Amino acid sequence: MDEKTAELRDIFVETTGSDTVTERQAESPGTLTDRDEAAVGERVRELVAAMRERYDFSTDLDDAAYARIARGRFEFDDDAAIAAALAEGDDVVRAGDASDPSDDTPEPVDVDPDTVRDARFDLHLVREADREVDDAPFEYADLKSLTAEGRSIVECAAELGAEPDAVAKHARVARVDLTSTRANDRFRDELRDLLTDAEIEGNHAETAREDGLQEATEDIETDVSL
Repeated sequence: MDEKTAELRDIFVETTGSDTVTERQAESPGTLTDRDEAAVGERVRELVAAMRERYDFSTDLDDAAYARIARGRFEFDDDAAIAAALAEGDDVVRAGDASDPSDDTPEPVDVDPDTVRDARFDLHLVREADREVDDAPFEYADLKSLTAEGRSIVECAAELGAEPDAVAKHARVARVDLTSTRANDRFRDELRDLLTDAEIEGNHAETAREDGLQEATEDIETDVSL
């Protein structure tokens, strides 16, 4: 707060007997609130339940395991690491609030990397590495376009000059991407925003800008009215 603002504040307090402006201006612009991990965990489980109802999940894992796999997608580099964490009951991939000591340690889940991958795909959480085609003579974008047209694996293979097995491997990824796109990527994007700092940082930056602009505007209005 500069000298002029402080002077205006004193005049306001003397006139009204209220220190509301003082309290408000004492707050630093763009104050950031702590993240509510319990709310994040609850929302992730809600999204998993909504996706299970809307789509046919391909594994026998329950919603809690799916929620832990969603969290693991952004905590670990590959599915083997997620599977290992689940097998150990790792707190990093717990479905609730990892900072709450009253929240029981999650039960170990015996699952292999392929099942983790299946669950990731059920949640539309495709990694960029899943889209990399380094074992076949075609581009992922071309296969995705053909898949979007409703072409079969055999038809795609003939069009791309590739083996059907290689096409099938990557066509599954394309189908997941297309399914996510038809849902406007809302499940994928919300899970990402909940489980990374992307939305938090964006919201904090926006809040900081708005708070700073609002305080500056209020100072100008106060100056004019006085």
